Amino acid sequence: MNKKTAKWSLEDIEALYHLPFNDLIYKAQTIHRENHDPNKIQVSTLMSIKTGGCPEDCKYCSQSIKYNTNVEIEKLLSVDDVVAQAKAAKDSGASRFCMGAAWRNLNDSNLSKIKDMVKAVKSLNLETCLTLGMLKKEQAESLKECGLDYYNHNLDSSEEYYSKVVSTRTYRDRLNTLSYVRDAGIKVCTGGILGLGEENIDRLKLIEVLCNMEEQPESVPMNKLVKIEGTPYSDNENVDNFDFIKVIAIARITMPKTYVRLSAGRDTMNDEMQALCFFAGANSIFYGDELLTTKNSSINHDKNLLDKLRIKTI
Repeated sequence: MNKKTAKWSLEDIEALYHLPFNDLIYKAQTIHRENHDPNKIQVSTLMSIKTGGCPEDCKYCSQSIKYNTNVEIEKLLSVDDVVAQAKAAKDSGASRFCMGAAWRNLNDSNLSKIKDMVKAVKSLNLETCLTLGMLKKEQAESLKECGLDYYNHNLDSSEEYYSKVVSTRTYRDRLNTLSYVRDAGIKVCTGGILGLGEENIDRLKLIEVLCNMEEQPESVPMNKLVKIEGTPYSDNENVDNFDFIKVIAIARITMPKTYVRLSAGRDTMNDEMQALCFFAGANSIFYGDELLTTKNSSINHDKNLLDKLRIKTI
């Protein structure tokens, strides 16, 4: 991916949003075909290696200690437990294994064990990804040295709306971690969540930030809010399906080489909506019946859907 990327103005992105739906999807599919095989999907699996007890107050999250969501606090898993699940993920067709911990930030005391997990998963010929909260510069460099491929750190929404979603960290905190990750030579995985109560303009501003990074993210997960009882967002309005598909299309147009992933919330999408998302440029999904602590589309259902669409996994 080129170090220097074309700059997209918010006005340009808004113009894409207001295109007739068929024109937008056609444009996205055209660009998608120029940069990717339209009949292949990259498959990742996400595992919770440390569940519950997070001190952050993200209003969508079941793992925050601020909310009563019946998620039990668990200790950091052993390397053997992680390897066992990584092997199962690979056998199911995943090519990337993502490990997530409910932390505000990675503590140096846990760094050695995390590095052992990365090395063990890489030994299975799987790509590795971590999402552990905020990092320090030295931690990012250390993770690169042990072979980490990707680091996930979602921006969630626009900078203007972000303070309404979480108060225990800032948008700048997120951008700083992404900068450390990029400078260390680790591939960047960052995206957003639709359905947090934001307006469409916030979704477009999120894409504006992502696509105008000096080097565009290699992976952009787009999540549809999973409404969890006990969290402040449990009664939020559903995201309009067409708005979600349009965001996927705009992400593809503005970030041609990026893997755009359908992430949380796929279990609430019917097959036809997912097929339209793939046509709009999504080319990555999470396999597995659970994403951290939330329900996901089953592996068997995903395999049947991809078989119907004649889409192969990579």
